[in-house]
Amino acid sequence: MKAAGVLVAIALALALQTTLARLLVGGTAALDAVLVVVVYVALTTGPVAGMLTGSMAGIIQDALSTGVVGIGGLAKSIVGFLVGAVSQQFIVTAALPRFVLFLGATVVHAGIFMGLYVLLDVRTFPSPWAAILSQAIGNAVVGMIAFTIVEGVPVVRERRRLRRRM
Repeated sequence: MKAAGVLVAIALALALQTTLARLLVGGTAALDAVLVVVVYVALTTGPVAGMLTGSMAGIIQDALSTGVVGIGGLAKSIVGFLVGAVSQQFIVTAALPRFVLFLGATVVHAGIFMGLYVLLDVRTFPSPWAAILSQAIGNAVVGMIAFTIVEGVPVVRERRRLRRRM
């Protein structure tokens, strides 16, 4: 059942990123919703699930883009594994550590992604730091909102169930 939920989350993130993000920002990717899903899955389930989610989501995202297929999958799988490993070694249940992990995951993803493109001599990225920083902040904010919503749903259900008993 969890795998189906992850697939639905990836599909929703892809739909959100390809439609709404492009319309709101005007063609530049100021948010990587797929990476947010990968980091969320890695934080909640561990490194193996994060790596598998990252590779699957990255390959799908690469297939839908015009770039080299596999670079995004590799970058997202490495980030998913690293975030999952960090979440098992440290306590990341508070808001600040989660925020920092989303920021760090975005920067690491951008470094791997851009580094592979430059290494393969396919594309260059002149001065990408402002775009990386804005995407990192956007991903961290959206990730924190997602955590708040997903963690709040069981509480709301429990309150409704208790009200019905009275």
